[in-house]
Amino acid sequence: MKDEFYVPETKDIEPQSKDNKQGRSDQPFDEAKAKEIQAALQKGQKDSYDSYSELLDTGLAREVARINLPLSLYTEFYWQMDLNNLFRFLKLRLDGHAQYEIRQYAQVMLELVRKVCPMAVASFENDMNRAVSFTGEEMDALRAVLKGQPNPLDGKKLERFNAKIESGVQL
Repeated sequence: MKDEFYVPETKDIEPQSKDNKQGRSDQPFDEAKAKEIQAALQKGQKDSYDSYSELLDTGLAREVARINLPLSLYTEFYWQMDLNNLFRFLKLRLDGHAQYEIRQYAQVMLELVRKVCPMAVASFENDMNRAVSFTGEEMDALRAVLKGQPNPLDGKKLERFNAKIESGVQL
């Protein structure tokens, strides 16, 4: 295993969101605190890798020794899948609600596929990634609005509907 780990940039080191258990706050830590956290992450990674190396030196099997390696260790792998499933994966991982790191990974994957299949990527972006789905109730509201009638939705339903219309965000 290579001694290579992901360490977030200080601008991406943010506190836990108060209203999203799986998300980050929009307000980053100050630079000094972010650097302190970044250093702690790097120290933990180094300590883990040193421990891994020591276990290998004892003759321990690699698959057992790597149990203690952190998730931030870069992994090299070969992957094969069809475009349909890749685009389904990318649809989920490019979404603004996905974690920052997986969105960055998905964006790189999309750019690699764009080089090989530019027309398929253009179709994906138009027909899947920028498209939204409407519920039956939302379709009824859309028909009413197009006929010049008032929107029958209110509250959260209206908020979701408007978000889809205004920014193409699927909520």
